[in-house]
Amino acid sequence: MERYTYKQILDAGIKPVGLLLTGLMLSATMTFAQSKDPIVDNIVKEATNNSQLEGLAHELLDVIGPRLVGTPQMKQANDWAVEKYKSWGISAKNEKWGEWRGWQRGPSQITMVSPRIKSLEGTQLAWSPGTGSKGVTAEVIIIADAADSIAFQNWLPNVKGKFVMVSMNQPTGRDDDNWEEFGTKESFEKMKKDRADQSAAWRKRISKTGYNTRTLAQALEKAGAAGIVGSNWSAGFGVNKIFGASTSKIPTIDVSLEDYGLLYRLTESGHKPQISVKVDSKELGLVPTFNTIAEIRGTEKPEEYVILSAHFDSWDGASGATDNGTGTITMMEAMRILKKIYPNPKRTILVGHWGSEEQGLNGSRAFVEDHPEIVKNIQAVFNQDNGTGRVANIAGQGFLHSYDYVGRWLNKVPMDIRKDIQTTFPGAPSGGSSDYASFLAAGVPAFSLSSLSWDYGSYTWHTNRDTYDKIVFDDVRSNAILTAIMAYMASEEPAKTSREQSVLPANPRTGEASKWPSPRPATRKGGVE
Repeated sequence: MERYTYKQILDAGIKPVGLLLTGLMLSATMTFAQSKDPIVDNIVKEATNNSQLEGLAHELLDVIGPRLVGTPQMKQANDWAVEKYKSWGISAKNEKWGEWRGWQRGPSQITMVSPRIKSLEGTQLAWSPGTGSKGVTAEVIIIADAADSIAFQNWLPNVKGKFVMVSMNQPTGRDDDNWEEFGTKESFEKMKKDRADQSAAWRKRISKTGYNTRTLAQALEKAGAAGIVGSNWSAGFGVNKIFGASTSKIPTIDVSLEDYGLLYRLTESGHKPQISVKVDSKELGLVPTFNTIAEIRGTEKPEEYVILSAHFDSWDGASGATDNGTGTITMMEAMRILKKIYPNPKRTILVGHWGSEEQGLNGSRAFVEDHPEIVKNIQAVFNQDNGTGRVANIAGQGFLHSYDYVGRWLNKVPMDIRKDIQTTFPGAPSGGSSDYASFLAAGVPAFSLSSLSWDYGSYTWHTNRDTYDKIVFDDVRSNAILTAIMAYMASEEPAKTSREQSVLPANPRTGEASKWPSPRPATRKGGVE
């Protein structure tokens, strides 16, 4: 489907909905866009002259830190947000949606002690068992390249008392952009082919064990391994993705590409490296989990809702700055500005900071299940999730008339913010990637405020480098302005938004008609086998 920026739309006199609009409607839209609005002007002034973003980011990311579901830091963040909203005169509460495995991270210390002494960069994975205060020192071995699952079972006793390496040794720690800039074309292509061949061989090696990555870790644990050592490289300098452990008794650690490669080469060359691992963690049993909900009550239509949406939880390899600290502070700043500039909205403006998005949108799915009275009266949902960049795309999510109301609202946003935003109307519903999908599956007009990359996928998404310094505050400030204006416009919209869905195109792979996303229940209790 063709895509346009709003500058192109205004310059060319078109509006996408297939993609043409009548001259009359275009004229009305243009007139509307050119009208003066003191609320919009004051939103921009407040966001520009009195921004709270840096302070919010510091308190959330530096002081509280990562917000893994089930951890004390997640609950600390919930309580902090409630108090912050109350300090702005905004009603707020924590609403329980379920229970999760409680776990508290302690320090990680990983040292190579033979054939020489070297501190290694690494950390335990989320929900990893600890080692106790004395730690564990043992030899490192590489998972066998067995002929088949029977041969692997025969090899398995070799892991007893040893740390087992379960990740491929990457041939390079340089990202592809670096290779492309400085390498010859021939060496770059050779590296990519070698890496592809090694990756295919490693996948085959794991497959021949008869296990997948999760059950392999459990089999190694059962066979008496001292621990699991992996390296989940994220295709950038010094960056690994940090997820959860599959073991229940022995530690699972992630080691940086550089240090993992060192251990791997020493093992391959017969030097039998040994590492000392001291990782501390605490199991807390099942703990209650919450969404943080705040609202500015509507005056004319208080039972109709505009919802600002961002997940509050993160993985805990770093502080969760761009996933989703930036989405969180965008919504908080928008609410603060709206309370100050637009304290008596027509419709209720509600913000949801959802828990356990990373495990399957659980907090937002639970909210949709628990509040049908709100869901049926939602005017629009605006969700922000994918990183620090300024919003670059808004799609119509398959709602037939979304071009009309979203287009008119967006035309109130200052040109310097909206000019590079691409739109696709009516688009097709995209489900599953973030919390807007929970509402979309219920037939609610829910829109993703999708951001520029800033190498999000490689460098910050679920990685050990997702920290405060990666935030681009000018972009986040633009997003807060955009969100506040869109919420204001949606609140003031004379009519309730249409939920009429477009006819979806056929699936190009199957030729069958595409289907609207269907609701999936929230997982209300998780993390415990």
